[in-house]
Amino acid sequence: MPTNTNSNSPMPSLGIINFQQGGHKFQLCRYAPAEDVAYFVRHYWVVKWDLAGEDPYTQHVIPNPCVNLVVEQGKTAIFGPGKEKYGHRLEGQGSVFGVKFKPGGFYPFVQENVSSMLNNALCIGDVFDTDPRVLEEKVFSHSDDERNVSLVENMIRSKLPAQDEQVIVVNQIVDYVYEQPEITKVDAICEHFRMNIRTLQRLFDQYVGVSPKWVIKIARIQSAAETTDGNDTHNWAKLSMDLGYHDQSHFIKDFKSILGQTPEEYALRKQTK
Repeated sequence: MPTNTNSNSPMPSLGIINFQQGGHKFQLCRYAPAEDVAYFVRHYWVVKWDLAGEDPYTQHVIPNPCVNLVVEQGKTAIFGPGKEKYGHRLEGQGSVFGVKFKPGGFYPFVQENVSSMLNNALCIGDVFDTDPRVLEEKVFSHSDDERNVSLVENMIRSKLPAQDEQVIVVNQIVDYVYEQPEITKVDAICEHFRMNIRTLQRLFDQYVGVSPKWVIKIARIQSAAETTDGNDTHNWAKLSMDLGYHDQSHFIKDFKSILGQTPEEYALRKQTK
């Protein structure tokens, strides 16, 4: 049976900006995939909200090196990794069902460079032989999350490719970057995994869709945002040093390039919510 994590429980934000502040606007549940599908899929996620009589709310998310299959009324598609934060407008009452593939986990389904998906969402019918409108009707005809997990998981399983060892390699590299804040250069990845830089870059272009340099950058900025969300006082110089930046200005530039705000602007906006 899938496991379920509710947004009311302590959990990593996984890139959801101002997670604790925005959590009262929606409910987020994550479900673990079955063992065979788990080689490719990180988890299923469900967002539900009821803002009837309230102002609309936009929840922003920091991009990550994962492909997501998103089932939403009239908008169902498969989306590659993004380069900047993106927002989802919540209004009235509604829900979204999603599948987050592991970094590199979607490539075996299509055998095409994931980098081609950066600005081009895929129709699920092109990958899973499923009409998106029919899938939407099935998913939103009831409110049973586990039933939908089984439905979508069976759809994925029907097209399950052979296990590709490169997916394991990619996940080891991405996990290493996220777990080691002192990693600031691609050369350090190459040295640790004994891999030529060109080989590493081709691997990420093919399987992940973004460069290893970008993954390093986004991991540091996500860490910075989560640290800012969890504290009321801030020492930007210390935070930039903790994240391996040689100077605060470089940290601020990277932070703004992803979130559209300086760290100080981000912190002030959080306080006014």
